[in-house]
Amino acid sequence: GAPTLFIIRSAYERSGLSRRDIDGRLGLTPDEFRVDGNLIVIGPIAAEDSLADVIEELEASGLVYFEDFFELSGNWPDWLRLICTTS
Repeated sequence: GAPTLFIIRSAYERSGLSRRDIDGRLGLTPDEFRVDGNLIVIGPIAAEDSLADVIEELEASGLVYFEDFFELSGNWPDWLRLICTTS
């Protein structure tokens, strides 16, 4: 399965990154960039090099891996749904 990025919304907003730039780089559909409460979920991201580029861009914008965002990879069965929240 393709990886998905989870970003704390406040960290994303202070980074100055734009959804338009990320959408353009990754060719995302509306369902592949989701805002839910305090989280932004981007993915699945099909190309591995695209994931590395986005992580590099997030870090260059001042975000810290695991403090502000992380990626979740794996092959999940169709019946599995993941629900995430922030504290």
